[in-house]
Amino acid sequence: RRHTRCLSDWSSDVCSSDLMPYATTRDGTKLYYESAGRGTPLVFVHEFSGDYRSWEAQMRYFSRRYQCVAFSSRGYPPSDIPKSAAKYSQKIVVDDVADLARHLKLSKAHVVGCSMGASSALNFGIRYTTRALSITAVGAGSGSHPQLRKAFLLSTEANARRFETLGMPTAVRGSISAGRIPQLLKDPRGFAEFGRFQSEHSARGLAHTQRGVQAKRPTIYQLGPKLKKAKLPLFIIAGDEDDNCVEPGVFLKQTCPNARLWICPGTGHTVNTEEPALFNLMLSEFLQQVDSGRWRPRDPRSVLLKR
Repeated sequence: RRHTRCLSDWSSDVCSSDLMPYATTRDGTKLYYESAGRGTPLVFVHEFSGDYRSWEAQMRYFSRRYQCVAFSSRGYPPSDIPKSAAKYSQKIVVDDVADLARHLKLSKAHVVGCSMGASSALNFGIRYTTRALSITAVGAGSGSHPQLRKAFLLSTEANARRFETLGMPTAVRGSISAGRIPQLLKDPRGFAEFGRFQSEHSARGLAHTQRGVQAKRPTIYQLGPKLKKAKLPLFIIAGDEDDNCVEPGVFLKQTCPNARLWICPGTGHTVNTEEPALFNLMLSEFLQQVDSGRWRPRDPRSVLLKR
């Protein structure tokens, strides 16, 4: 596997071909990643409909001060796409984050995840507490609401079958979920890029991810008791027009004394791509407080209702 990069200047095009960077996980799956910058490690974990490219605005901004790493999860090109459904689970994808960090010799890192990646980030913080400096969860909680759980599971299976039957890009053509509408309206160009990236994914990888990861992961409410005991700095982010994730975000804030919550106005599911400037500003403030030792849990005297 080779990756060709072309750098343009005013007078000519200079092209170079480099071996693509891969990290090998404990089960032999190879994960493609990109690393930029130097400093404290900052690892980004993408959503179901995204890949490593979803974090480009953050890679450019934060690599000025951090060692930033973005990767494509198993099942997402150019990472490996295991044929066996048994190689896709919440536990496995969380271990993948740890294996990537081990490959890069990162003893500790800030971990930032969006949607599916937010679930991985939260579970990473629970299982690999000593390896995380902080956890940021963006758009966490889809499928968590008890009254909507059955519909979520039915939709997950229907999507998996759609990927298997129609293949890519037909399976995603014309499909717009409610949480994407705000970006479609405010940023058609960004939304078109999102659709282009999604159409390049693997139908098999997406189907296995839907069944093995999305449908079987613990809900936000199930994670609550463990996160309540966690001492890691936790930043919860949700768009106020992302109906699946606002309530879980509030739940996490009320449950976890170590959490802070930011709800971005007029915004849908993927705050980092829909409002990158605001997102970068808020995340930067959080990371600076953690890195400077000024972050602290909520003072219990400020709590009106004990939970």
